[in-house]
Amino acid sequence: MSATLSLEKMLGGQRSLPPPPLTPLQWVSVIRQGIPSVAVDALTQAMRITQAELAAALAIPDRTLARRKREGRFNSEETAKLVRLARVIARAEETFEDLDAARDWLKSANAALAGATPLSLLDTDIGAESVLDTLGRIEHGVFA
Repeated sequence: MSATLSLEKMLGGQRSLPPPPLTPLQWVSVIRQGIPSVAVDALTQAMRITQAELAAALAIPDRTLARRKREGRFNSEETAKLVRLARVIARAEETFEDLDAARDWLKSANAALAGATPLSLLDTDIGAESVLDTLGRIEHGVFA
């Protein structure tokens, strides 16, 4: 496996995304259809967080997350949240060139984000954009 996990692998790879989307427009189709619940297991393993922590990061009630796992598929809104989280994790790993460093950064308070942890901001689009912007500044050597 390469040093950088792809967005597809972050969401369970071939188990949840056969065939894997290659373009942004293909991702739109995946999100609209929903993805299988194995994506939750893949994300919790990649991030080394509990299902409850994942539920909080996604702003999806823990019971709803558990129910969707039993049902086997997420709806489009929940899928969009999962994809957003996976995109940020993948970008953080790419930025830090190490998944452990990316995990640590995502779970640590950050002055550039008003003292919030990046993971705690991923439940909204604006929060996720702020985290991605901060990662971009880090990539370019700007204080973040």
